[in-house]
Amino acid sequence: MSKKLLQPIGQKRLTNVAVVRLKKHGIRFEIACYKNKVLSWRSGVEKDLDEVLQSQTVYSNVSKGVLAKSKDLMLAFGTDDQSKICLEILEKGELQVAGKERESQLSSQFRDIATIVMQKTINPETQRPYTISMIERLMHEIHFAVDPHSSSKKQALELIRELQKQFPIKRSPMKLRITVPEANCGSFLEKMNAWNAKNVSKDESGNQISVICEMDPGFFRDCDALVRNMQGRLEILAMSVHFEGDSHVDDYEDYEDVTSNQPKESVDSVVQMAEKLKQQNISIEKSRDTEVNDQKKNVEAEVKQYVCSTCNALVGDAKQYRDHFKSDWHKHNLKRKTRQLPPLTAEECLADVDLNGSKEDLKDYSF
Repeated sequence: MSKKLLQPIGQKRLTNVAVVRLKKHGIRFEIACYKNKVLSWRSGVEKDLDEVLQSQTVYSNVSKGVLAKSKDLMLAFGTDDQSKICLEILEKGELQVAGKERESQLSSQFRDIATIVMQKTINPETQRPYTISMIERLMHEIHFAVDPHSSSKKQALELIRELQKQFPIKRSPMKLRITVPEANCGSFLEKMNAWNAKNVSKDESGNQISVICEMDPGFFRDCDALVRNMQGRLEILAMSVHFEGDSHVDDYEDYEDVTSNQPKESVDSVVQMAEKLKQQNISIEKSRDTEVNDQKKNVEAEVKQYVCSTCNALVGDAKQYRDHFKSDWHKHNLKRKTRQLPPLTAEECLADVDLNGSKEDLKDYSF
């Protein structure tokens, strides 16, 4: 009696698999793999071959269950060892991806490209990066198509050039520290002006000049070559520079809580102010009290401290910063801000609240 179980005639075997196909010497060879495992193997995440291959058998057609002939294997690979041939097909072959899986991969790469564009660009008016949802909307508007065979970074750089033709968007500058001999300073600064580089600071020490500047990343290679020729030194301080300020999205988290306790006129004024700030891309306050600046400079870089622009005060770490928005002090100053009144300190705020409460109590009595 035969030990092998015969498959019914007409049955399609190995249909729910990922097929890796390789064509060699005009002959097609295929192997049957588990779905979502081939890419894990190629990226080095999956190490167990048995978790990738459904069977260490080489086929000429997986869906029909047709095995490859031994003479074809010898002609194409020089061996009939199917384990070695499976490894070669797995490394070099073309993965036949299903529709939903391909759609998922393209969607993921589309998001990756949008993220890279967001990190490398800014709005020239506000000097701040666009949101990722805005970048994705612009990509849809220009009908951007993802190329699965090209790297995300390369496509992102090409996309930036296309977006610049139609929308106000530019590459965020790099921040560099460049040290050159004093004798070459004149020609170096001339070249920097030609590249429209912005000098942040300049320091002379001995016979060398150190310049901290911001420049377009497109000129980085030329700048690096120039500094090397001048026997200088170049150091990258930041790959992408965005405009920094004390306006945060968190500053507007408490609008809903505040408006519920305010009269209608005050609610309308708060909403109008919020809309105005959004339309202006959250305008940045360019000056701050000297006391707050001194406090910020003394804060160690190990623990990031936050400043509330509404109360004009240093409020501590991230948790204290969030708790501050729920405090009566912040809410009271927010009301004063809507009426264009200066902020109060915590003690002044407490006294002002008590005074207002006393006035409200007096209204209940008639003299």
